[in-house]
Amino acid sequence: MLTPKKLTGRVPPERIRQLTLNRLGSDVLQRLSQLEDLTGNLSDAMDLLGLVGAIPASELPPTLPGKRLVGQAVTVRNVERTGSPHQNAQSGIGKMGEHEAYNLAEKGDVVVIEGLIGASNMGGQSATLAARSGCAGAVIDGSFRDPEASRACDFPIWARGVTPITGKWRLETVEINGCVRICGVSVWAGDLVAADAAGIVFIPRDKVEAVLHEAERIDGGDRQQKLDISNGIDLATLAAKKYK
Repeated sequence: MLTPKKLTGRVPPERIRQLTLNRLGSDVLQRLSQLEDLTGNLSDAMDLLGLVGAIPASELPPTLPGKRLVGQAVTVRNVERTGSPHQNAQSGIGKMGEHEAYNLAEKGDVVVIEGLIGASNMGGQSATLAARSGCAGAVIDGSFRDPEASRACDFPIWARGVTPITGKWRLETVEINGCVRICGVSVWAGDLVAADAAGIVFIPRDKVEAVLHEAERIDGGDRQQKLDISNGIDLATLAAKKYK
């Protein structure tokens, strides 16, 4: 039995909805990572199954465009803090608690933050700690800062944009490992996150196997079509052949 992790105390314990997540098998994550067109194939599969969860990179662009990741979500929900930044800074009390999500994460998990635009939901030291904790990357519906720090530790972030303005005196973390809304998509802790240069796809934990089955079928058809194109198959034959 795993020893429960010691909490950091960054947020009150009652704000932590789950201490452990319902884990996907390593074989499932490996199969997902082998999809050639990762988010494209998953988005197509979700269309066939009537699921909504794809977000284009035009909304949340990546900081490291060549990166791709597959992992389960550890979630953080931030809201605007009461009081002026000046008053809050004078108090010396910060109310951001994303570090607790890193503390509870397992290697390969993805930090998913519902936050604010204009103030930083993740700074450079925070990103460095997330990377040190084994998190694969972050998706932030909001802003972050110190992009050089996250790039230096090869930690990819998909976010609304960059800001120099600290969130320490402007934001408050009100929930860890609950449900967040990312660009209109509901994401629960433990849901599957896939991201690449094209965007992000969120898949509900209980739908992952069904989506993966369809995505692998689509991926196989795409690979065959690419092979036929590279082999010079004529256009009439290509148009008549059903690949997926």
